[in-house]
Formats: sequence, structure tokens, C-alpha cells
Amino acid sequence: MNWNSLQDFLAMGGYATYVWGSFGVVFASMALEILALRRREQLARQEAP
Repeated sequence: MNWNSLQDFLAMGGYATYVWGSFGVVFASMALEILALRRREQLARQEAP
């Protein structure tokens, strides 16, 4: 694919909603996983003798 401008790149050939929405879901899932891991680590450290 050849983009002539930033606008063309962001439009992703008419599939921008799907493409950028997918990226958003992936990064949000990764952030939530990191937060969940930190929370579980804190709980494990509190329960450890």
C-alpha cells in the first residue's frame, strides 16, 4: 500500500475504524493484564510469611 500523506495512512484505505479499533483493543487488553499482574503480585506478597 502506498500512502501519500498522513491522512491517507490514518484512513487505512477505508478500514481505519477496524484497524485502529483493533489496535486499541489489543493495547487496552495488554494494559489491563499488566495491572492485574501487579495486583496479584501485591496480594501474594501480603500473604507470604
